[in-house]
Amino acid sequence: MRAIQIERFGDADVMQLADVAVGEPGPGEVRVRHHACGINFIDIYHRTGLYPLPLPLVLGTEAAGVVEAVGPGVSHISVGDRVAYAAPTPGSYAEARVLPARPVVKLPDAIPFETGAAMMLKGLTVQYLLRRTRVELKPGDAILWHAAAGGVGLIACQWARALGLRLIGTAGSDDKCRLAEQHGAAHTINYRRDDVVARVRELTGGKGVPVVYDAVGKDTWERSLDCLAPRGLMVSFGNASGAVPPIQLGVLAQKGSLYVQRPSLGGYTTTREEVDAMTGELFEMVGSGKVKISVDRRYPLAEAARAHRDLEGRGTTGAGVLLP
Repeated sequence: MRAIQIERFGDADVMQLADVAVGEPGPGEVRVRHHACGINFIDIYHRTGLYPLPLPLVLGTEAAGVVEAVGPGVSHISVGDRVAYAAPTPGSYAEARVLPARPVVKLPDAIPFETGAAMMLKGLTVQYLLRRTRVELKPGDAILWHAAAGGVGLIACQWARALGLRLIGTAGSDDKCRLAEQHGAAHTINYRRDDVVARVRELTGGKGVPVVYDAVGKDTWERSLDCLAPRGLMVSFGNASGAVPPIQLGVLAQKGSLYVQRPSLGGYTTTREEVDAMTGELFEMVGSGKVKISVDRRYPLAEAARAHRDLEGRGTTGAGVLLP
């Protein structure tokens, strides 16, 4: 099969289209023929070595397609099933792959393959952030979400609205702010023009927000802490601008006895029961129309490097997919 593989860490030019053996699934494994492959910022972290993994490496963590073969012990899916997954290990930038069956779920017939490939990692990320992180949110509460016009952010805007939350989203242009508002953000802040901290304080009557969701990292860390109410929770779930610098724990006390959490999807999908519960809620939100998945960019598999450059340029909105 053809796959996008790297043999060293680096910029987008290290990505090469290669012929890679697929093999047969072993116990607890399946082989999936991909119809569409999701593109995510974590793929860039793997490519650059920010999250180092053994080389050579086939990139990509989510996709949708059809089951070609199942190994011993797999009972929840069968050959011929339409499926989608967000896997804990890379390998989805390919025409097909063998992977553990646990994260692979049946894709409802009403959801196209491209949508399935674009929604799993991003949608499940929003699910665990809004529904399972250690903060109790109730209708009417304000939350701050950085990069609100990105693939994860646009899902979060809609999901938060469905939960009755007032999502304050940041974005880097007026057009992106409008897009976030069209998807459900209650308020938006153009961080290139406005003082984010001052604006958040204004929108919350000086209180700050109980939780900040931040996938940007280094560039937003300090302002995120300053947007929190006393005993607020800082949820750092990505590093689009670079890794968060080392911090002195005493700073959290000075800024209001704050909490910090650094979650990942893998920590919330350790069992089939967790995967089923989370994907069930995601499929319900998408199937009901409360959350619509925006697939704004489509690339041939061979043009994965262009897809990464577009994503790194921070000029994109919504989600993108590779088409094998």
